[in-house]
Amino acid sequence: MRPSIARVCLPVPLDKSFDYLIPAHLFPVLGGRVQVPFGRQTLVGIVQSLTHQSDFPIEQLKSVQAVLDDAPVWPDKLQSLLHWCSQFYHYPLGETYANALPGALRKGKAAELTSHKEWRLTALGQEQLMQGVKRGAVKQAQVLHLLQHGALSHQTLLDEEVSSTTLKALVEKGWIECEERKPVARPWPQELEAKVDKPRLNQEQAIAIAAVNSQQGFGCFLLEGVTGSGKTEVYLNLITPVLARGEQALVLVPEIGLTPQTINRFRQRFNVPVEVMHSALNDTERLNAWLAARDKVAGIVIGTRSALLTPFAKLGIIIVDEEHDSSYKQQDSLRYHARDVAVMRAHLENIPIVLGSATPALETLHNALSGKYHHLQLTQRAGNALPTRNHALDVKGLYLESGLSAPLIAEMRRHLSAGNQVMLFLNRRGFSPALMCHECGWIAECQRCDAYYTYHQHSNEMRCHHCGSQRPVLHQCKGCGSTQLVTVGVGTEQLEAQLHTLFPEYRSVRIDRDSTRRKGSLESALTAIRKGEYQILIGTQMLAKGHHFPDVTLVALLDVDGSLYSSDFRASERLAQLFIQVAGRAGRASKPGEVVLQTHHPEHSLLQALLHKDYHHFALTALEERKLAQLPPYSFLSLFRAEANHTAQVEDFLRQVRETLRCNPWFDSECMVLGPTPAPLAKRAGKFRWQLLLQTPNRTLMQKILQSARPALQQLPLASKVRWSIDIDPQDLS
Repeated sequence: MRPSIARVCLPVPLDKSFDYLIPAHLFPVLGGRVQVPFGRQTLVGIVQSLTHQSDFPIEQLKSVQAVLDDAPVWPDKLQSLLHWCSQFYHYPLGETYANALPGALRKGKAAELTSHKEWRLTALGQEQLMQGVKRGAVKQAQVLHLLQHGALSHQTLLDEEVSSTTLKALVEKGWIECEERKPVARPWPQELEAKVDKPRLNQEQAIAIAAVNSQQGFGCFLLEGVTGSGKTEVYLNLITPVLARGEQALVLVPEIGLTPQTINRFRQRFNVPVEVMHSALNDTERLNAWLAARDKVAGIVIGTRSALLTPFAKLGIIIVDEEHDSSYKQQDSLRYHARDVAVMRAHLENIPIVLGSATPALETLHNALSGKYHHLQLTQRAGNALPTRNHALDVKGLYLESGLSAPLIAEMRRHLSAGNQVMLFLNRRGFSPALMCHECGWIAECQRCDAYYTYHQHSNEMRCHHCGSQRPVLHQCKGCGSTQLVTVGVGTEQLEAQLHTLFPEYRSVRIDRDSTRRKGSLESALTAIRKGEYQILIGTQMLAKGHHFPDVTLVALLDVDGSLYSSDFRASERLAQLFIQVAGRAGRASKPGEVVLQTHHPEHSLLQALLHKDYHHFALTALEERKLAQLPPYSFLSLFRAEANHTAQVEDFLRQVRETLRCNPWFDSECMVLGPTPAPLAKRAGKFRWQLLLQTPNRTLMQKILQSARPALQQLPLASKVRWSIDIDPQDLS
């Protein structure tokens, strides 16, 4: 007998599914999308089950409006992963499903590839490629070489920074042509690798590749390699046999590490389609990339955190580059850690996974040292790269010009006069982090947050970096009426302006979120840097990680002292990772590199360890300290966050949560509840914020407590009056 009721998971914050009648003319499928009425809305949900029975009277049930798929949206293993995510991170299944769908599918669009522009060489173009393009037509020659192995999509050429002007010129010459076509899956060519010069592998790289290739089924490998040790070359060599078996590869990178330099290296190496997935794609672009992986049009997918939840026809390996990076942890809605979920996905798919980093997270390193993960190490810089010379510059008592000391300015001049590039790292955008009255000490503060406004000179406005509010620059103190307002502290804008004054003969470029808002601006700036058009590079974390600038010989970190005395137990780990990553930008080619760390505390034990030892030594010491303090990875944390319009509501709600947890039958003497306390940023966007921390000695116990407590928590009197969430393994306690 045909089922009459569809049980549907909807993208709503409720831990349950909803029953709908199935009209006679509709045939929903398990795991497929349906369109249904929900209150006054129409929502797209996923069919969880098909049945004949409901706990509600039939006459009260609404009907399914439309069936959007004739097959499940995800393969079984990915569906199992999403169920696991929902349970592990204590997040409603319907909203977990919504997080895993491209925006176009959430809106009810068809799950099929759309046609797009595709460029190919003409016979005349192939002939011209053989003869060579005249000197000066560099971009035209680049396009011909890109197309020599077959047609490429218009988006791929845009990713390669090919302009419409260049394409138009080549069309007019009759060398290339364009057609609209729908991508289809094709067998990989026998020649999987393009004929490019490949670096010679050293012994450590060869051992690492052999270890992963010999893995049968699931295995997790930590590839710990110093900066510049050739981890990417290892990745490329691991992907080749995967493609040869007709399987696909997923490469995850941090948001700021997804650059044309990374993408190009994969596209130039392999004669298979490479798709890219990141937050800047529009709905259509993301859907096409998602479907290309599902339908095996793509052989390799390179993407940021959300790419992990993409379906693949036949996934053969997962690679997580810079696995320590904080951007892998989602900070809202489904608060999952992509690295940890990637390990679970590899386990379910029964394939190997490689976690790569020069500065592995202490949790990952602990898993490797305890034998849970295989530990592979690359201790030598690849090629002719020399070790850097690291030293601290004591700035106590020194006059600082926008954060620059006289000895550092002199060192910069020495490197620049030798024809090299210099990189300055300052992880604070804007011109100044505060605007203060010189007469009474009043500071311009955001009315919606417990935070000061940051002054942005370029746009002549004050911005809150927490809630995003903006306002014109004040010219009069709100405390005493004085017009003597001064900037306090240094941001990247101010540093850039000072460098124009100090080094007018050298060009500088600023790389931060403000200077790279326009699409393609980051790629253009990075290309110009590699061409030597800029000699001084100023940047935040965007510039610090993953980039290869062979002419950078001096790297300076200007202001890191705040991390030395932070209350966050992860602060020292983050500073160590940041220092090693930033320092790794110096001396990456045959030129010797120098790293200068400006500080008021050169004697600090952490700085001494970083300057004179290595990250691995620091990490072992830090793990011992964590063990003594029973902090992760030797215990497990869950953070309850709550916010509301009135501080009493959130405090009272979290007190109720605390008592509910303490009364749980699984809660024992080894468990602790800390708080409730105001969050470090106690007010944000007009909401008062408090938090509560649950600490347990093992993961299983934590999950038992949370799983059994959730129904009671949802029934608390204030649960519906405050906005609250559970963050498993929180990376940010603010």
